[in-house]
Amino acid sequence: MAGFPQLLHTVLDTPDVRGLAEFYRQLLGLKYRPGDEPQPGSTGDGVDWLVLTDARGNRKLAFQHVDQLARTTWPRPDVPKQMHLDLTVPNRKTLADQHARALALGAELLFDRTDDREEPLYVYTDPAGHPFCIFVA
Repeated sequence: MAGFPQLLHTVLDTPDVRGLAEFYRQLLGLKYRPGDEPQPGSTGDGVDWLVLTDARGNRKLAFQHVDQLARTTWPRPDVPKQMHLDLTVPNRKTLADQHARALALGAELLFDRTDDREEPLYVYTDPAGHPFCIFVA
């Protein structure tokens, strides 16, 4: 047996590839794959694919252009989440700090469960409408 397929990265559809890549680059401290960095004087319009990596060059997230994308209506079932990212922090202080950062970067708060003593969390959507959670783990 040749082994199992390996996960390369998660791809998020978006009408604004550069804008969403920049949101996650700043939120998660990632870097653009060589060649995907913004070019001086470029607005990012017309970009249809970008990849973000960690500091060692491992692919983490990719972004693919779509003309339109229905935002999730979660917790209402009209447009389901389909997928979401779970992001963790070590403690409540860091959760509060990252909450402020996420909102400042353009995330929209959907749900606040910070009163949960076991697993305090926030649920957001990114600027394209993809849901993600930040919680203490």
